[in-house]
Amino acid sequence: MATTSLTPESVDLNQQRRVNIGQSSLSRVLLWIGVIFVTLLALYPFVWALLTSFKTQAQSFDATLIPFLQFQPTLENWTTEFGSGGAETFKGLRNSAIIATGATLLATSLGTLAGYGLARYKYGIGNRNLVSWFLSQRFLPPVATVIPFVLMFRDLKLIDTLLGMILVNTTFVLPFAVLIMRDFFAEFPQELEDAALVDGANNWQVFWRVALPIAGPALVAAIIICFAFAWNEFLFASVLTNRTAQTYPLLVSGSGTVRGIHFGFVSTRLLIAITLPVVLSLFVQRYIVRGLTFGAVKG
Repeated sequence: MATTSLTPESVDLNQQRRVNIGQSSLSRVLLWIGVIFVTLLALYPFVWALLTSFKTQAQSFDATLIPFLQFQPTLENWTTEFGSGGAETFKGLRNSAIIATGATLLATSLGTLAGYGLARYKYGIGNRNLVSWFLSQRFLPPVATVIPFVLMFRDLKLIDTLLGMILVNTTFVLPFAVLIMRDFFAEFPQELEDAALVDGANNWQVFWRVALPIAGPALVAAIIICFAFAWNEFLFASVLTNRTAQTYPLLVSGSGTVRGIHFGFVSTRLLIAITLPVVLSLFVQRYIVRGLTFGAVKG
């Protein structure tokens, strides 16, 4: 029989290999602990809102987490929200849906045309300057423009109107649409457009029949992002609306009474407010990822 002898070098190598495996396993365990901790930290506000929505006002101050064991769940907040307070709830949801949808359609329509123009044509003041200007609109504090909007809308009689809120939200979500679509069209193969021009198509037909159909993922990403920002807008809704065009985020903030904040109503309305954007994002998640990462890696 052949015998194998272990040399000092092989023993040291095996020990080093075991040490490396142990360190790798420890690093993997620590990584998973960190991931779980961050996940729980991010999900805790939603878990708290969900549990509190099934508590009474007195129970909402107790640090209880397990239904039926630590507290008895109740549908009081939900029945109140959709029962006696249903008219106000549905009105706020309707107004938010109309405003967010109108602003999204207007912003993505203008943003797609502007993004295509910035990607395909040169302008005298410089395309880079135009892109920087659109980007700067996101750094501008919205509160700095409240008074000008109030004065302008007062003269135009647009205060507390759905049209006025659509125009305001379009102003602040338009840069998202422009920048997303511009980045997409900048990476779009221009050879396809040149081939269409050779076949006799004009510039509008090239955009409508060639570029726009392929820009579906970027367009969906722009729509969802614009809709989410318009849906959650609070500052201008609190200043430019009263009763007619009041949005749902105002109802969430108005859950306080003379006796304090009713955490059950706040939690219920919070869950209702985030449901629609989250559901839409889940349905078109793959398009959002494709649209936002298009052109991030160049071959």
